[in-house]
Order: sequence, then structure tokens, then C-alpha cells
Amino acid sequence: MNTKEFFKKIYCLMFSIAMLSCNTAQLKKDLILSNEELYRPNFHFTPKSGWMNDPNGMFFYKGLYHLFYQYYPDDTVWGPMHWGHATSKDMITWNEQKIALYPDAKGYIFSGSAVVDRNNTSGLGSLQNPPIVAMYTNHDAQSEKDGNMDYQTQAIAYSLDEGMTWTKYSKNPVIKNPNLKHFRDPKMIWDEIHKQWIVVIAADIETKIYRSSNLIDWEFASAFGKDLGVHGAPWECPDFFPIKVEGTDELKWVLLQSINPGGPNGGSATQYFVGDFDGKTFSVDNSFLNDLKEFQALWIDYGKDNYAGVTWSNIPDKDGRKLFIGWMSNWQYASKVPTKAWRSAMTIPRELKLIKNEGHYRIVSLPVKELDKYISKTLQKDKIVVNENQIIVDNSTVDMSKLDISFTVTDIKANGNYDFVLSNNQNNALHFGINKKENSFYIDRKKVSQHSFSDDFAKKISTAPITTDFSSIQVRLIIDKTSIEIFYDNGTTVMTEIFFPDFPMESLSVVKTNSIFELNNVIINQFK
Repeated sequence: MNTKEFFKKIYCLMFSIAMLSCNTAQLKKDLILSNEELYRPNFHFTPKSGWMNDPNGMFFYKGLYHLFYQYYPDDTVWGPMHWGHATSKDMITWNEQKIALYPDAKGYIFSGSAVVDRNNTSGLGSLQNPPIVAMYTNHDAQSEKDGNMDYQTQAIAYSLDEGMTWTKYSKNPVIKNPNLKHFRDPKMIWDEIHKQWIVVIAADIETKIYRSSNLIDWEFASAFGKDLGVHGAPWECPDFFPIKVEGTDELKWVLLQSINPGGPNGGSATQYFVGDFDGKTFSVDNSFLNDLKEFQALWIDYGKDNYAGVTWSNIPDKDGRKLFIGWMSNWQYASKVPTKAWRSAMTIPRELKLIKNEGHYRIVSLPVKELDKYISKTLQKDKIVVNENQIIVDNSTVDMSKLDISFTVTDIKANGNYDFVLSNNQNNALHFGINKKENSFYIDRKKVSQHSFSDDFAKKISTAPITTDFSSIQVRLIIDKTSIEIFYDNGTTVMTEIFFPDFPMESLSVVKTNSIFELNNVIINQFK
């Protein structure tokens, strides 16, 4: 080999190495993009980057819905908590704002709530410019490390520019710790019936209720729940509000109370109680007490991925809805899911209603009506007779990553199993449906490929009890790329779960069952 040929070969080798390096860099870039494209939801709120958990401080004011949330901007795992902030005109399209509250010398900024002080009872603003007042938990990590009990206290901050910037109250805390290890997540409301502010705080294994005339000076009113509902872990993220029974003038009070672990399918979940409140003490209704004896707890959502949900404050009377949103994850695996730039999404916003059926009170929930304005395409089928495996819809007609599907399952037999599957041609499959023989609804994500990141993610089938007898049932599905929210029986039973396929889902089918049945009034809405 002469010198010219030698250097030519060296040049070719160096060029090949350079091209390989470029291709590797491009491959890495493509992998990041594929993770973003494959997993980030289309229409559920996610932060652009960083870690997110509980929704906080939600209020409506001058045409904007404000959503604050537990946020750590510097990593995709839990860290020193901030309050992130996003705003929306309709609870569907969100604009991420700058961080609202940062950790300070008193500690991290844990969960809480915000209210519009329309009459300036706090004196922190004016009647012309009423303050927005937020209450949150200061979590002193160093004090906790030192072994103290009172490392969680309640503090307030206020905004005079409609929630965009905040000033922390100079005399915090406004509620001191009553020597409890767990004392957090204050949820405030204006109690119009008794003309007072009230706040509920998760206090170890019960809820403590405080009241105030000015949002600054608080007195203890009562405690609730030590011997009711599910325990075994500290209670978290309460909410408390009055609500009329649908179609009547009967008024009841509802307490939402999250717990982790302790959920019906493992890990995190939110239970609820229905009763009466005299301005000081909350007591569970007798019929609901009987239900608790039978079921131990009733849950806002029986899926594994709806936690810490609370309602918006200051919804106008002419609207009148109880609007709710939850964190769409579970503490069992939230920090391990295979998203790269961000961690976690919120559920679709929902309207909560209270119904009464044969003396039993139940909270029902359905997606907010604002979602309907994003429908870009609708397919309808009056009837599908099912006697073998059958496709309901696939990606030849709609985008399977953003759908609202509803149908009624008829001719349900006592021993029937009605199995639906969301799947793709790469053998990723999410099963869900109705097992009448076992008297349960279910979601099974064992065959959705990406679950090796956590043993708790798919080791068991999630179930929810069927509490009424029926021969037909209405089903509604909200599908957004990597999540499914299932509303059975007009939202009486709800199951929300996330999943992480290797490739996008391509079809929704009915798997062969042990009986012939029909799907009636099938409506498939694709979103923009």
C-alpha cells in the first residue's frame, strides 16, 4: 500500500467515525422526540418540564381558571416543593405561568388552597381590588430531620393582581401545629350558610376543621373521621363543601379525603363522606354510615391514577357546578414512569354531583362540558351486535390518541364477562370491562408493554364493585394517548389509569365473550 492509499483509507475511516457520531447524536435526539410524541398527553395538563403532583389553590376569577400544583422545577422526581401555576379560559387549554410560590426559611410549600376574599375580610386588599388569599403548608424539612413533631404549619400568601404574583404574610404561621407529625393540606371555603370561613386540614388519621371571620385568625372547631373510612396511613388533601342532591332542594355536605397508601387497588386514592354540618361539627348521614359498614369506604375513583383531587373555589352562582381535578398518578410509581422531560399529568376536569338512589348517597362525576367544543369529528353507530371478536373503531377512521367514546352495553347476563381491549399490532393491549359473575368493573394493564419500571404498576387487575343490579349499562371512555378514564353508569363508578405502550394504540375492540350482546348508541368523538 502506498502512502496516498494509506491516507485515503485513514480519511475514510475518520469520516465514517464522524458520521457514526452524528448519527448517534441524531438517534438520541429522535429517542427524546419519540418519548415526547409517544407519552405526552394531547389535552391533559402537564408541565413543560420538571416534577408535578397534587393540584393546589384552584380558583376562578374574571374569566380565568387558575390551577396551582405541587412542583419541583429542577428534576423529574419529588424535591423541595414549589407552587407551579397555569391558567385557562375553559379548563382544557392551559397556559403555564411563572412559579407562584417558592420554598423559604419556613420550609417547602406543600399543598393548600386559595379563595377570592370578595369582601376584603382579611384587610389584605380592598373592596375595589379584593385579595386572592392562599393557604398552604410550610414543611420544615430540617425540623423534621431533627425529630420535632411540629414541622408542618399553615401559612398564607395573598395576591393583588388576580393571582399572578404573591406576597407571603409577614406573621405566618396563621395556624400552628397541635403537636402532630402530619398536619397539612389546608382547603378553605367561604361557608355562606353560616357566614364564616372554614378550613379543613389533614391531621394524621382524621380531619380537623377550623373557622375564621378574616382568613387570618383561626379557631379550632372540631375533628372528624378517626373511626370512619379507610385508615392505616395519614390522611391527605381534604376538601369540604355543601352540595344539593340532584333534582331536589336537599342540602348535604361532602368531605373528600385522600389517603396513601390505602386505595382500593393499592397506593393512592380519594375516599368521600356525605353528611351534615352545623357550622362547627360534621357528622355522617345515617344511610351513608350504613354504606361505610358494608363497603368500608366509597371512592371518588377506583382506578389507580386519580389522587389528591380537589375543587375550584369562586365558581359563579349562575354556573353553580362543583368542578374537580386530580393528579393522574400514584405514589407507588409516580417517580419511575418512563417520561423523560416531565413527570405526571392531571385528570380531565370533572363536574361532581350528588345523587340519591333508594336512600343511598353517591358522588358521580363526568368530564366537564367544555371538552365538547374541541370535538372535530363524530362517528355514530346505532347498534353493534357482538358474538365474536369485533373492532369498534380503529385508526383507519379516527386518531386513536384523542377520543371520547360512549355506548350502552345491553343484554348483560348474570355470568357475563364483557371484555374490551385498546391495542396495537405490536401486542400492546389494555383490557377493561364488566365481569358480572365477579360483580366488578376492571382494568388490566399487564399486557401494556412498559411496566417493568415498577412491580406495583401492573401486578394485579384493578377492580371496582358493581353496587347496583342492571341488565344494561352506559359506558364513556376518555382516551388521551397514555391514559384512559372510564365513566360507568353516568359517572357513578369511575376508573382512571395511565399506561405506556411501545407504540401508539391502533384500535378499540370487543373480545369474544360467553354470550351475545349489543352495543347501542355508539358515539365516537375525535378531538382537535
